[in-house]
Amino acid sequence: MKPEHDIHRQAFKDEALELLAELETSLLEWEERPEDAELLGRIFRAIHTIKGSGSMFGFKDIADFTHEAETLLDLARAGKVRVSKEMIDLTLAARDQVKAMIDAADGGEPVDEGRTAELMKAFQRLQIQARPPEAGGGESSPASPPPATAPAVGRMETITYRLRFRPREDVFCTGANPLLLLRELEELGQATIAAHLEDIPLLDSYDPEACYTHWDVILSTDQGLNAIKDVFIFVEDDCDLHIEIIDDGGRLDIETGYKRLGEILIEKGDLSPDDLAKVLKVRPRVGEMLVEAGVISPEQVQSALVEQRHVQEVREKRQKAVEITSLRVPSERLDKLVDLVGEMVTVQARLSQVAARRKDPELLSVAEEVERLTSELRDNAMSTRMVPIGTLFNKFGRLVRDLSQALGKEVELVSEGAETELDKTVIERLNDPLVHLLRNSIDHGLEPPEARLAAGKPSKGIMRVAAAHSGATVLISVNDDGAGLDAGRIRAKAVERGLIGPESDLSENELFNLIFHPGFSTAEKVTGVSGRGVGMDVVKKNIESLKGGIEISSRKGLGTQVVLKLPLTLAIIDGLLVTVGGDFFVFPISDIEECVELTPADVAGSHGRRTVTVRRQLVPYLRLRERFSVTGRALDLEQVVICSVDGLRLGFVVDRVVGQYQTVIKSLGRLFTSVTDISGATILGDGSVALIIDVKRIIQNL
Repeated sequence: MKPEHDIHRQAFKDEALELLAELETSLLEWEERPEDAELLGRIFRAIHTIKGSGSMFGFKDIADFTHEAETLLDLARAGKVRVSKEMIDLTLAARDQVKAMIDAADGGEPVDEGRTAELMKAFQRLQIQARPPEAGGGESSPASPPPATAPAVGRMETITYRLRFRPREDVFCTGANPLLLLRELEELGQATIAAHLEDIPLLDSYDPEACYTHWDVILSTDQGLNAIKDVFIFVEDDCDLHIEIIDDGGRLDIETGYKRLGEILIEKGDLSPDDLAKVLKVRPRVGEMLVEAGVISPEQVQSALVEQRHVQEVREKRQKAVEITSLRVPSERLDKLVDLVGEMVTVQARLSQVAARRKDPELLSVAEEVERLTSELRDNAMSTRMVPIGTLFNKFGRLVRDLSQALGKEVELVSEGAETELDKTVIERLNDPLVHLLRNSIDHGLEPPEARLAAGKPSKGIMRVAAAHSGATVLISVNDDGAGLDAGRIRAKAVERGLIGPESDLSENELFNLIFHPGFSTAEKVTGVSGRGVGMDVVKKNIESLKGGIEISSRKGLGTQVVLKLPLTLAIIDGLLVTVGGDFFVFPISDIEECVELTPADVAGSHGRRTVTVRRQLVPYLRLRERFSVTGRALDLEQVVICSVDGLRLGFVVDRVVGQYQTVIKSLGRLFTSVTDISGATILGDGSVALIIDVKRIIQNL
């Protein structure tokens, strides 16, 4: 079991990696919209949180390094430094360096300390340029400094908050230091801190490793509520924290004074209303004195009290911070949960078989209820592994920016369908194929600015990455508006390499698919980006390993589109269970169009051709009995499962269709890696094994 300290250090690393991803995305957006104060605030908060949390959990090198970036960004928020390409490049480089520091702490490559020092000096240089020289002695002055009366860029109004921070007694055991958190609060603005020491016990019961103190903090800051919450982000589960707005910057002020002492004590929980009433009962209330004096009626007093109470409730609702509860769960636990749900699906299938065999009404009712609950549990378990593909798309902005600069091209990345969800396992294995497709499109597809202008196009090329659901699959397309594929050039290269003969009659799509052949490249020279003939074949292999497909289309002069077709998940699928002889097979439901009967008359009417007529269309078929050498005699009345993949239809002749079956996919293991017609196996309710048919591979190999 990991020590508590290691658990919290790991929590910091996980949070920091998320913040670094957000930081990169925000910086790329900031480059497009440098006037956006909200973006600048997000960038600053990400750096500030990494710095503060790094210091608290022992990552002093990260805290010291990010302090320089934070200082420069704070100057930008104050309007003392203008956004420049150098500043964004530097902050992106700092983001990469922090990532390297985190990786090094996990046992990765050692950090380049020289690079760290170089970046820190660059930040300090920009800070010096932004600050005016000291009176009588500076050597340089900022270019066009903003006037002293100019409003601060991105600043919010100064709000005053009341914080009550009560850490758990065992907070020191987690590696946290409350004093460091209080110092971070002081950096946010004007802070008054009061310590409560009344809970400290006598020496005979005092535990030196326990924290008995809690604090009240009155903080006036223009950083906003999120910046305050970020200070406590890693100890929020180890403390009681209450934050209230007690002054809203004057927007609702109706008088110069503040609340009475009794009101403040009651709000803080230090005094009960009953105790206050006992002390003040000798003094009549204002309303009672006014009624006794005959100035107003009791009804008028009641009306005023109702108004007062209503306004107070409205203000409390407006000032109350919205709290969102979330739970961080390691992906290994989700994987284990899905495995257990898979086993439960198998047991449920066995229960249904037993119930059907015994024909006991009560047992059948229980089996149906278990099947319903198992189905819901399966769907919920699978949904916990589904993540938006936007988490992957966000990584590509930096790639496109750096690559376009390296190649001297102008490229804009447009993403669509970022909310489309996929199994996290699929998304993890999609990164490399998509990165290569983007690199290939930018290098080979998009023309240099001068060539685009000469062709009547805008100088800036468009790379479009889109995702959308299509039934039980997800379609991911990568488009560019470049020169398109040159079919003649591809043909010539294929003939040169001996892939096709000089007289081969291939369609345009068949020619385009040759680029997925290992070692195939039409690049005239090898560069640091492409030209070695490796990559596209790996892309196809990776997509097919995900049980997906890849299609390519292109129009010369208009661009190229690559479409990836992927399953939603790799763990559990809906299948159709069939039998051939004494063996069981499963077809993925997503590949099936329909099932029809095959009679002896149908076989005789085809005159030796293995085709069946389905609604006036001939569909070829193959017999699974022959394909897998299943012994035994075929039945007189057989079934044909009609499947369709990429517009191609094929029938599979089986003995009997059992019905729909929730299939938990199991790997066949290393000994069966050469098997091409089977994609996996599943365990049936009676313990027997059913093989899962790889329909796509069979159709492709015919």
